[in-house]
Order: sequence, then structure tokens, then C-alpha cells
Amino acid sequence: METIGYIASVLIGISLGLVGGGGSILTVPVLVYIFGISPVMSTSYSLFIVGSTSLVGAYGKYRRGLVNVKTALFFGLSSMVTVYLTRMLLVPLIPQNLFHIGHFQVTEPLLTMALFAVLMLVASIGMISGGQTQPGCLECDLGRNIVKLGLSAVGIGLTTGLLGAGGGFLLIPTLVLVLGMPMREAVGTSLLIIALNSLVGFAGDLGHFVIDWYFLLTVTLVAVAGIFIGGLLARKLDSGQLKKSFGWFVLAMGCFILFKELILS
Repeated sequence: METIGYIASVLIGISLGLVGGGGSILTVPVLVYIFGISPVMSTSYSLFIVGSTSLVGAYGKYRRGLVNVKTALFFGLSSMVTVYLTRMLLVPLIPQNLFHIGHFQVTEPLLTMALFAVLMLVASIGMISGGQTQPGCLECDLGRNIVKLGLSAVGIGLTTGLLGAGGGFLLIPTLVLVLGMPMREAVGTSLLIIALNSLVGFAGDLGHFVIDWYFLLTVTLVAVAGIFIGGLLARKLDSGQLKKSFGWFVLAMGCFILFKELILS
């Protein structure tokens, strides 16, 4: 199973290199179901893996002039604070046993994976639909758009903090539709924001968990290698069709996780 897990880690990196935002959403399921790590610990490990791989991807985009650093830092500030506070203060307070529904016990691991499955379903719909979006205009309604940006930043911060997911499928539409950023620049900028959010969130976990650094760094390096493979493949393959195909796979995985956690558990 460990060998399968490392192969899956390569595929995580490849998917991130191929489809960009949303490509790392399989990290937590791989850690839980293949490596056998607890869901809460997996969200912590995922923050480091997603953050590191996104940082490598962002550097490649930056070299090609496709990262708006000022926007990443401005937008990332609210979400980074949210992620850090969520991991530092909120996650340690969540009890192991949450509540009962009749005879059904809802535990923290079960709720974590159920919420992650719902997140996968939402992300998959965005990947499958894949429609072209027209850039918005920040200045056209400055007050309302600033509120939208603030709420989006906090929402993405909570998503990253609670579930260990980068939130690229939420972030890219915000950059395009609210800030009016071109799609290619939005993808590169989102990678930098995801990297900052995830690594800051992981820093909030230090002291709460015993980290297996050898395992974590090994999986991260394998995933980073996958990014370079994915980047090479992306130049030769139809990225739009790939994203739709990956979306269908994520949809199937989300349904499987919900079935396993709610029906088979």
C-alpha cells in the first residue's frame, strides 16, 4: 500500500501540473485511505504538501510573468490570518465525538471526510462545467467588490484551515470575476496565494501534532516531481478536456467517500 501511496503522490503532482487549481484536492483522500493516516493529521500534512507543491508551481509561473505578487499578498493577508487562527485555535478545540443522530455517532474524523467529500463534489462541478468566464471590473462597484473579496478570502481561509485543501477552484473565479484578472494570470497568482495560505496554516499546527518529517518530506518531493511531469504533459495535451476528465474522477471519488463514511461506517 505504501508503494501505491507514493505512486498516487506522483499523480497528485501531475494533476496539479496539468489542471492547476483543484489538482491537489486528492491529497487528503490519498493520505487517509492509502497511507492510513487519521483525517485530522492528514489535513495538516496536506497543508504542507499542497503549500510546497503550489510554491514550486507559482515560481514557474512567476518566471513567465504570470503571477501578480501585490494581489497575492493583499488578498492572501486575510485568508492567511484566517487559516492560521483556524489551525492554531479552532481545530484543537473540536471534540472527537461531536453529536448523535439517533443511534448514529458523528465523530470528528467522519465529519472531516464528509465535508471534504462535499468539497470535492463542488470542485468537480466547476471542473466539468469549465465555461469561459468574462473578466469582471473591481472599480465598477468598488464597495461591494471589496466586501466580496473579504468574504471570499475568509471563506477560502476556513476551507484551507479546516480541510487542508488549497481552494484554487474557489480562488480563481474570485480573481477573474471580481478583480478582472486574466485567466492565465489568475491561475499563477492563485498558486502563490494557496502556497502562502497552506504553509502558514501548517505553521499553526506546529506543537499540536507529532510530525513524521521523513514521511512528509518524501511524499512532498514525490508530488513536486509530479508537477514537473504534469507541466511537460500540459504542453502537449488539451488542458480543457483533461480538466473535465479529472473533474469526473473527483466527482466519483467524492461520491465514494460519502458512501464509505456515511453508509459503510
